[in-house]
Amino acid sequence: MQALRTLFAGELPQLVMFDLDGTLMDSVPDLAAAVDQMLALRSRPAAGVERVRDWVGNGAAVLVRRALAGGLHHTGVDDTEAQAALADFLRCYAGDHSRTTVYPGAAEFLSFLRGQGVKLALVTNKPERFLPELLGEKGLGDSFDWLVGGDTLPMQKPDPGALLWVLQQAGVTADQALFVGDSRNDVRAARAAGVPVVAVSYGYNHGEPIAAENPDLLVDSLDALI
Repeated sequence: MQALRTLFAGELPQLVMFDLDGTLMDSVPDLAAAVDQMLALRSRPAAGVERVRDWVGNGAAVLVRRALAGGLHHTGVDDTEAQAALADFLRCYAGDHSRTTVYPGAAEFLSFLRGQGVKLALVTNKPERFLPELLGEKGLGDSFDWLVGGDTLPMQKPDPGALLWVLQQAGVTADQALFVGDSRNDVRAARAAGVPVVAVSYGYNHGEPIAAENPDLLVDSLDALI
């Protein structure tokens, strides 16, 4: 039996919601480049890919604050400085997504689900403005029925609000849906929404093993679910 069907009594879910960064795409190289450009404008040393990899997952504003603080904890960052830095970061990030790659198995899994008539949604903390162009550039432009960015609704993961909104739009109950992500924010949002959750082992999750969050299923690639 397909691994995915084991979560739904031998059937497929009616709706699958996906995280983006660290789940479908490795976007850290482009995010790190934009962070480093923002820091350079402030005569600060570059953060680099590995540090940025641990900082992503909570949206652009938090990523920028972490970059200014030089770590995950950013409570001491000045709000005015953070707002100006965010504007610079967004401008730098909008210019180039050439380093972002789709993870092996992701496109195949999306294609399989669409072929089976499963409804698909993207629920990410990345700003909505970047989603259509980025997905189009990477060949995933027609994959999703709904796109929810970090600023589409008033709340972001781990708040379950975006997942609940998609469930309502799709006319699907929580036990008929699945969330697929890579971080504790994804697992916690799914749990709060009452939705089963699959986690991928290769994502970011602030440098911590995602297995510690006890997802319903843990896979090393998305095509393992086919």
